[in-house]
Amino acid sequence: MIQSLHQVMLYVDHQEEVIQFWTDKVGFKVIAENSLPENFKSVEIAPHQDAETSLVLFDKAFIKKYSPMVSLETPSLMFNVNDAEALHNEYKAKGINVGELTEMPGMKVFNFSDPDDNYFAVMEQL
Repeated sequence: MIQSLHQVMLYVDHQEEVIQFWTDKVGFKVIAENSLPENFKSVEIAPHQDAETSLVLFDKAFIKKYSPMVSLETPSLMFNVNDAEALHNEYKAKGINVGELTEMPGMKVFNFSDPDDNYFAVMEQL
């Protein structure tokens, strides 16, 4: 029986830039770094050390070579936050590409993108 979602794999073109984006701008922490064949690596990141779910960043070139059957599409991810407006303003101040903050029934939402132009959503439940 599945109990929870442990990790989400993200396949990126510019791994070092994306790692720096998530750690320096978004504020995630590096949880683990694993060496892979041919000087590739995977890097696990999360909002904090004890997060239930983490992201694992892989270079797309590695996945294409070692797991060619895997889809390289970025999953649609929605992050839950306590104060969407404050985070939206913080991300704008840090130069992160953010979409408009929108209020809908029961929630505030916005999206942001990483250096590979992958988009992610943020939601505050009201």
